[in-house]
Amino acid sequence: MQLPGHRKRSVAFWIVLGVCLVALALTLNITWVVANWRTGVMVLVGAVSFALLIAGLVLNTIFLVREIRRNEQHDAFINAVTHELKTPVASIRLYLETLQARKLDDERRQEFYETMLQDAARLQGTIEQVLTAGAAGARRKRRRAPVDMPVLVRDCIAAAGRRHHLPDGALSYRCALAEGEPAIVVGDAEELRAAVMNLLDNSIRYSGKQVKVRIRVAKVGAERIAVRVQDEGIGIARAEFKQIFKRFYRIPGTLRVKGAGLGLFIVRSVAKRHGGQAYGESEGSDRGSTFTLELPLAPST
Repeated sequence: MQLPGHRKRSVAFWIVLGVCLVALALTLNITWVVANWRTGVMVLVGAVSFALLIAGLVLNTIFLVREIRRNEQHDAFINAVTHELKTPVASIRLYLETLQARKLDDERRQEFYETMLQDAARLQGTIEQVLTAGAAGARRKRRRAPVDMPVLVRDCIAAAGRRHHLPDGALSYRCALAEGEPAIVVGDAEELRAAVMNLLDNSIRYSGKQVKVRIRVAKVGAERIAVRVQDEGIGIARAEFKQIFKRFYRIPGTLRVKGAGLGLFIVRSVAKRHGGQAYGESEGSDRGSTFTLELPLAPST
């Protein structure tokens, strides 16, 4: 994410201050040791004391910089969520006031109802994502049950197509399993659905105007199953893959895309809670991305 000017200056100030303090401590340490090298015990005590001082200064600087960046991420999250909540509420209110103030024909009224339902769905989606992210970060007892992953993925694809009003062919699905071969994961169906939906939503949002997303379900070895979601969108720089699964993180230059920076955090959290993993791949900017959710299969009986 990009820091505003005053935030960047604040981060730079603390980094420079920390470096200067460490340099000063080292200078004093070396000078003191040279001046008192004959007093062995005092030299040892002084060296240890200065080493501890330096370590404390370094840790303090790191902590301050992290706190500044974390606060900036929280601010960006609050702004994004506020926008995602305020916009559909304002839209719904406007349409309701119009319906109340004017007499409209049935066709126009149905159009308004459809728009309000879409805004309500967007509002509900934002709330559910925030709640899911909170649950993903907390320890709680999961509802464990057998989940047929190919069926769940197909349901998510259909839901994503309706939500984003995509034409036929925008989302293509392939199941690389033998006919009748079971692909059961034991876990929380709602959490798994949230993870797959977030992968699909991200690929669609970052695809630009031409959405072309390929979804593939396949086994990884004999004991794991993978859901791969591949798009032809804006792509991701290699250096960003260390950050994109963190809570609230958004890639610099993508802030115009709607979102709160929680989707991939939810995906990885759900994967870990189910004994699996989530990771991404990209060949670079404007070359698309592939994200994989990998989970352990239920033992065959």
